[in-house]
Amino acid sequence: MTPTTKPRLTEGPVAKTLFNLTVPMIFGMVGMVAFNLIDTFFVGQLGTQELAALSFTFPIIMVIGSLAMGIGTGASAVISQAIGRGDHHKVKRLTTDSLILSFLLVAFFVSIGMLTIEPLFRLLGAEPDIVPLIKEYMVIWYPGVLFLIIPMVGNNAIRATGDTKTPSAIMLVAVVVNIILDPLLIFGLGPFPMLGLTGAAIATVVSRAITLVVALWVLYYRDRMVTFELPAPKEVIDSWKSILYIGLPVAGTRLLSPVAMGVIYALIASYGHEAVAAFGVGIRIEFLALTVVFALSTVIGPFVGQNWGARQYDRVYQGVRYSNGFSLVWGVVMFTMLALAARPIASLFNDDPQVISITMLFLWIVPLGYALFGVFLISTMTLNVLNKPFPAAVLMVIQMFGLYIPLAYVGSYLFGLTGIFVAIVLAYSLTGIASHFVLKRVLARAK
Repeated sequence: MTPTTKPRLTEGPVAKTLFNLTVPMIFGMVGMVAFNLIDTFFVGQLGTQELAALSFTFPIIMVIGSLAMGIGTGASAVISQAIGRGDHHKVKRLTTDSLILSFLLVAFFVSIGMLTIEPLFRLLGAEPDIVPLIKEYMVIWYPGVLFLIIPMVGNNAIRATGDTKTPSAIMLVAVVVNIILDPLLIFGLGPFPMLGLTGAAIATVVSRAITLVVALWVLYYRDRMVTFELPAPKEVIDSWKSILYIGLPVAGTRLLSPVAMGVIYALIASYGHEAVAAFGVGIRIEFLALTVVFALSTVIGPFVGQNWGARQYDRVYQGVRYSNGFSLVWGVVMFTMLALAARPIASLFNDDPQVISITMLFLWIVPLGYALFGVFLISTMTLNVLNKPFPAAVLMVIQMFGLYIPLAYVGSYLFGLTGIFVAIVLAYSLTGIASHFVLKRVLARAK
């Protein structure tokens, strides 16, 4: 086995190993958020129509991104287990086959997408004067899907080795390139022509292309995880089955989340646009407050996969226990900080007194559920890596459609906005507790 794909996560102190994995991942996640905000900021300078056109593309980008994340999660899970077992041939086969699967998905989506731009976006509600602007962006973006999906899958394969620094660095480089190219190509600064939305699309594709080149270089030259050996068709199909067995439920549940959020937004909209604005601010604050836990829930996958593959079961239990303990502590700390600083934090985003008041209400109630929501994230990711994606998917569906939406409607009827926010806490907390016991039972049976 080559040194680059040895099971590096099966040795050393568990808490320190998880810490070293999580810190770089935090920067990578911040980079992903920054990438989208940069495009939105610069396109917003062009005008309301251009910003609306870019906004219409988000559902399509979310669908393709969810599929890529699903394949990446599935690939990372099976690759990390193969690394833990010391099966370098399987590591190379799974990595290569996941990239081939990504390429085939790209070919499918580009073909369908390019032929359906106008009817699809009209179906999504785009006005006739917005459709040409959307087309201007998407005719560049669709072919660039190659540079979106393959690097996402490739970076997950790199993380499976226990390296979270390289994928995060790759993402941050893409962010920097996008920051430089966006104003140059959108507004035509210096020798560059003014390209508007076309320029934004080109900047995105070029910056993503860099991530493709670097990710493939790392996988092939540094980590020796890609092979050009001609496999038996059955071997490739087996690889795809193992990846999609985990990847499809992950992608499906990610796609359901925006649907559930759309229902909640519609409910909150009945209280006025100030309530919608405040809820939007609260959700953004929530993501920032939980970035560390999101990062930890991502890196627990490679850690569990390698140690489970190496039959280091005690390290798996320790890793899950430490991660849950940290999430509980982090949730309590975030609740305390956000509750005490609710007014100044809310005032940063808007000066409307009603928006500030509702945002403060959000920050006084919803963070009560963050501690157990972290447990939920860690437990569902661990279930995916242990080849139990369906219990994880069921828990996600229960959280959104079995608890969150019904409780929000009941809470709204009885207590108004306060009831909706309490519903979030209950949904986070109950599924957090349930996921802990489901994982505990799966671990006992699997061992």
